[in-house]
Amino acid sequence: MLAEEVIVRPVVTEKSNDELQQGKYTFEVNRKATKVDIAKAVEKLFEVKVLKVNTMTVKGKKKRVGYHVGKTSDWKKAVVTIDTELSEKSYLGKGGKAVKMSKKYKDSIDEFMGA
Repeated sequence: MLAEEVIVRPVVTEKSNDELQQGKYTFEVNRKATKVDIAKAVEKLFEVKVLKVNTMTVKGKKKRVGYHVGKTSDWKKAVVTIDTELSEKSYLGKGGKAVKMSKKYKDSIDEFMGA
């Protein structure tokens, strides 16, 4: 599954706006996508480091138009927690030398709110 197929759209609500300071972003995702698929798609599209992914299936509501009663579709929501503290991490490499991680990530998703 392509990264563009996994992420459908961002979910902008009052609660999701409050969680932006904590590094939590809410997306509507494909119903067949797994947590691993979602994490890889967000890392690829937005160039951030994903720490955690929480998913839930939102049940559709009953809607009524005149006499006819129907139901909206079920959809899947993912709350993605990203790494907002970008500190250089080092580990011991070959020969006991300290090696620093050189890959740079962003600390926020600027495209989330249309900026």
